[in-house]
Amino acid sequence: MATPLKFAGLLLLSTALVAPAALAQEVPAPADATRSDPQAADPAAAAGRSTAEDPEAAPDISVPGSDIIVTGRRSANVQKNIPAVVSVLSSADIARTGDGNIAGALGRVTGLSVVGNGYVYVRGLGDRYSLALLNGSPLPSPEPLKRVVPLDLFPTNIVSSSMVQKSYSANYPGEFGGGVINLTTNAVPAESFLTISGGIGANTETTYQMGYSYYGSKSDWTGFDNGSRDIPPALAAFFASGERISSGNVDSTAIAAEMVRFSKGTVQRIKDIDPNYSATISGGTSFDLGGSTLGLIATAGYSNKWTTRDQRQQNSITPDLSALNSDFQRVTTDNRIVVNGLLGLGLEFGDNKIRWTNLYIRDTLKHTRMGLGNTQTQPTSDIMEQDTAWYERQLIDTQVVGEFKLSPAFSLDVRGGFANSQREAPYELSFEYIRTNAAADPYGNLFVNRLNGNTGQTATVSFSDLNEDLWSGGADLTWKPSADMALTAGYAYVDTNRTSSRRDFQFRASSDMPEGVGVLRPDLLLAPGIVNAYDIALIETNEGNPAFRATLKNHAGYGKLNWQILDDLSLDAGVRYETAKLNVSPLQVFSTPGASTASTQLDNDYWLPSGTLTWQMRDDMQVRLNASKTIARPQFRELIYQFYFDPDTNRRYQGNPYLQDSKLFNAEARYEWYFARDQRFTLSGFYKTIDNPIETFISLNSDAFITSFANAPKADLYGGEVELQKYFDLSSMSDSAFFSTRRLVTIANYTYTKSKLKVKEGDTTAVFGASSTLATDYFRNGSPLTGQSDHLVNFQFGLEDQDRLSQQTLILSYASKRVTSRGLANQDQPDVYEHPGINLDFVARQGVYVAGRQFDAKFEVRNILGNDYEESQSNGTNKVIYNAYNYGTTFNFSLSTTF
Repeated sequence: MATPLKFAGLLLLSTALVAPAALAQEVPAPADATRSDPQAADPAAAAGRSTAEDPEAAPDISVPGSDIIVTGRRSANVQKNIPAVVSVLSSADIARTGDGNIAGALGRVTGLSVVGNGYVYVRGLGDRYSLALLNGSPLPSPEPLKRVVPLDLFPTNIVSSSMVQKSYSANYPGEFGGGVINLTTNAVPAESFLTISGGIGANTETTYQMGYSYYGSKSDWTGFDNGSRDIPPALAAFFASGERISSGNVDSTAIAAEMVRFSKGTVQRIKDIDPNYSATISGGTSFDLGGSTLGLIATAGYSNKWTTRDQRQQNSITPDLSALNSDFQRVTTDNRIVVNGLLGLGLEFGDNKIRWTNLYIRDTLKHTRMGLGNTQTQPTSDIMEQDTAWYERQLIDTQVVGEFKLSPAFSLDVRGGFANSQREAPYELSFEYIRTNAAADPYGNLFVNRLNGNTGQTATVSFSDLNEDLWSGGADLTWKPSADMALTAGYAYVDTNRTSSRRDFQFRASSDMPEGVGVLRPDLLLAPGIVNAYDIALIETNEGNPAFRATLKNHAGYGKLNWQILDDLSLDAGVRYETAKLNVSPLQVFSTPGASTASTQLDNDYWLPSGTLTWQMRDDMQVRLNASKTIARPQFRELIYQFYFDPDTNRRYQGNPYLQDSKLFNAEARYEWYFARDQRFTLSGFYKTIDNPIETFISLNSDAFITSFANAPKADLYGGEVELQKYFDLSSMSDSAFFSTRRLVTIANYTYTKSKLKVKEGDTTAVFGASSTLATDYFRNGSPLTGQSDHLVNFQFGLEDQDRLSQQTLILSYASKRVTSRGLANQDQPDVYEHPGINLDFVARQGVYVAGRQFDAKFEVRNILGNDYEESQSNGTNKVIYNAYNYGTTFNFSLSTTF
């Protein structure tokens, strides 16, 4: 770690990465990026023009209840005028990073880090402390293990801008910890256009390398199953009957005979995995209706990506980590297909705008895994694992936003939306075979599965389904009694309804099944003839809580004052009142009701004040002071008393119905120096206290590690950020024609964050089904919050041509180690840490002419240094590799053109 930390120390410089978060009603609003240039509907095309050189290219941002006063010494620089701490990525900034999705681009913003598949953490706080909005309206998550939408679902071609606000203001939902991320979709084009792009990519660990997959269905490459994964008739009839398998009234052998077929249960080796590829098409036009303009914009995209990971995965239950409980080498191959589309209509008349946005995203993962290892209970035996799964995540969102200038003194924003998210995982099949290596065993040199439920001899299948509907609405009215004051009042409503079910089954054979049958591969072992001949039956391993319903109804009202007190002093202050009823309860699945008490009823209300004081000491310098109170509610998934398995981390999760809301106090001081146009230096310090933070802990159930959640008593978090954005004109530095129109771009930021759990003797917590209520049995005093890195560094260095499309950028990022899981508290084990380390990327974009037409060519190299993933547990003497694999280096090339 010495080298990265030394480098971090040299980079005590950073940047908010551009542009304003809201546009003043008093300042002429910059045109949408799509109205400035027909190519800007595609961020890759829009990036050819810098927002620094063209103020008309300022990003389009849609947020509720934002207004700015511009008087006295305060200039028309909206970045300075916004009364909150914000960072904005315009389409040009997103294109410079070259990332294909918003999560990757946001990972370059000061204080932000991306964990796993697209989960953005702000200042080291987990996803529960981050809020995702689309055009100012909330989004549901299709991922049951997370609260927010994984932002790698959002391709950059459908997003006009991405704003991160790190200081709370009353116009945002009160569930605000680290920050809010607001995505604004593309708007009305000024001219008709059609942009087509395609790309191809390869990874050194995956492409043309050996991997695993299974047949599935002919249509799998589209991300849509052709019906082959539908629930089989006997199982569907069982679900409809309301019977329990344990009742003895169900012919589970008939169900088992229909479960496993070659297409879903047989893993095949792929000698050479195909390259990755993608394609997008975007188009738009506008119509002059006489006094108003009607715009239409549409995009569609498809990507197909393969990833193979050769993983080492271990765990230990001993206090000093001296003995391994399990040690496996697993090869996982994922085929991820993303299909997305956006259809938007916009109507502009005078100073008014109505935006209707319809978004569709489908993200499908075809998962295959093979593993070989051993366990502490059978150290001389080899266990072979096979897992196949199909995960469908889908998001449909429709919303209407109206922004109206009623008079010079009054403006009104209204919005309403409906979103539906789904996650289906049919046929999660898992098989374990054991090779005893014993001379006395006639099958000791073969892998055998006797279907007896013992270690290494199991076969399971699971069916899970999640559906969530989210209705939202709101209105914000702003009155300006004078040129230096604005009063805003607003109301917001959110109604969320989620149903989640998971049915887990295990195949069990009778003791008279011949041992030789157990050597058959899975689809033959559970073929109808074998199942019926040896009465192979099913048991349901989670009859207690197979399905839940979760609801959240939230009403909020707020008032906010934006006041330019003096020429050099302004105040933005407000208070928000929120009420929320959160309920989680088991659904009755069986005709005979269960006796489960695993339910949650929270009915809370809060007053949440916020205030920001800005002193402009000079025309180009100012200081901000911010303080606020906010909350964080437990996620639905954290409350549902149900098992879920995460194949990426090889962890099993279970919720805790006893979780309570967390309460936060936030404070920040920030210095800003705008020393040149679109160039700045900022320095800030922040502090948070969290009462009842929700943290993970690990428990042991037989030999299985279970990750669950509980309220720790308290946590403190503090830190600082420093950022710099600077351009150097090279035309005066060299006589070369090459440099005559070019400039050097340097963008750097560094964030230091320190967090500590506060746990003392006598503190209590509540865990469903546990015998202990002592907080010290689950958490250690002084431990950092989960997911928090002490050091985050981002650095961009490159050349840009100011007259034509030509960019070459090196992008370096560094994150220090962060906790991903707690060690076993009752064994006094150390925590499990991820070590992200240093990552170096290179992105080049060049405008080229072919047959008289300009094309945008982009070449990317990701992970140039070959950084590996490692998640480990160490006490300084012994080390356990929880999860480790090589990322490999990725090469991508894409080409686009606009008609």
